[in-house]
Amino acid sequence: MSLMKTQYLPHALETRARLDTEPVVRTLLAPDISPALLERFLIEWSARGAYMTEPVEGWIRGAGERCIALGQARLGRALITHARHEAGHHLMTIEDARVLVHRWNARYAQQLDADALVAQAPTEAMRQYRQVHDEAIHGDLPLGQAAIEYEVGYLAVVLVPRILAQVKKVLGQQTLDQLSFLNEHAAVDVGHTALNERMMEEVLVTRPEVAPRLAAFGSRGLDCYLRFLADCLSASQGTWRLLGVAA
Repeated sequence: MSLMKTQYLPHALETRARLDTEPVVRTLLAPDISPALLERFLIEWSARGAYMTEPVEGWIRGAGERCIALGQARLGRALITHARHEAGHHLMTIEDARVLVHRWNARYAQQLDADALVAQAPTEAMRQYRQVHDEAIHGDLPLGQAAIEYEVGYLAVVLVPRILAQVKKVLGQQTLDQLSFLNEHAAVDVGHTALNERMMEEVLVTRPEVAPRLAAFGSRGLDCYLRFLADCLSASQGTWRLLGVAA
């Protein structure tokens, strides 16, 4: 049995369990969710997602450079190579937001501005998401960055496909096809998650005592992301309620 399963995972299970219990998850996956609310949530998620995604390439590269500085050259090189695959992904979220807003504005009187939504000030959860990455990269355990990506990748692999299935059911295939960022990451994050797991397993072979710290970084990142989703839903509910009043 791997050290990730025996040493790391027990410390991450509590936060992972929230993927089934969080109110935002229950609302998004509810069989009677309003199509307008789900669509508005997707717009908010895509628009605000640029802030969450834009630094990823730099975070991974920074963790790799920090690993090399600490004498972990092989891990560092692997991270720097991986970083290249994340370049420009935030542009996908912005384009998705623009496409979804165009679709929304064609059907609802309450018009949205995609660029204004992208430029919104970050919520506290969004700021903390960046902060936990920076703490990992600049500390003595830069592989904490991989742990954060590992847990958020778990969300992409476990929760995002359920949300995408809900989108297809409630909003149809056309809307599903417009979610380029989410569709791509639901697929490719399986491989990214496996890479992060291998790197952390390698570290745990010689330093099993750091497993709780790695899991703490990962759990903090996942907690921030779940709260970010709740923020997106809260913002979406404001527009949705106004639509109801207008009706």
